[in-house]
Amino acid sequence: MRSSDAATLVRVGLVFVIVYLIIAKIAPWLNVLLIAIAFATDWIDGYLAVREESGGAVGLVLYLSAALGNKKAKARIAPIKANISKHAPHGPRMDVAGDRVMEYAFWLAFIYVLFYAMGTIAGAVAIFVVLLVVVRHAFADALMGARGTSSKMNTKFARVFYTSNASRGAINVVKFLAFAYLVLFYALDYPAYIEYALVALLFLIIMLRGAAEIYESTRFN
Repeated sequence: MRSSDAATLVRVGLVFVIVYLIIAKIAPWLNVLLIAIAFATDWIDGYLAVREESGGAVGLVLYLSAALGNKKAKARIAPIKANISKHAPHGPRMDVAGDRVMEYAFWLAFIYVLFYAMGTIAGAVAIFVVLLVVVRHAFADALMGARGTSSKMNTKFARVFYTSNASRGAINVVKFLAFAYLVLFYALDYPAYIEYALVALLFLIIMLRGAAEIYESTRFN
């Protein structure tokens, strides 16, 4: 098994631990740390995949430079990523699957928390929010899967709101804040309005990125 695939599986296994700790209200600050580690493994498996495909030629500094938008570094890594899709096409799909498992698990925990802590009405609203997220991912993933890859976007709308470093950075930061704060809101009675604001912002970003994916795929499929 490739080390990048192993990192994805570690992330999936860690999600089960995190969700259990959320529901049981055990060690909330430790759980926040575990959530941070889970998000970090999403970046680590990408680095491991590129490093493996390059035979160790891509170091951490080069990969970080590309992730931060260095054009020369991105140009060096781009053909390596293209080769990954040819030689190990399951890898990028496994990465997406791991992302979806983690995100859906956290959304399910969000529904549970709102039903338990805030009552039926809040929980019902949460269900419809999560349902819209699931629908967005299902259609965007299907359309982009038919296209073959989401690494290269042709439309400016998709490049700005989906593949840009700002867009990717924003959604990862807001996801972490929303789900990490969920732990503190539920276990330590932190203010609910902050959680609602973070979830609303996350929902907006998810829908905007989904619109960019769907627009791109319908324009160029």
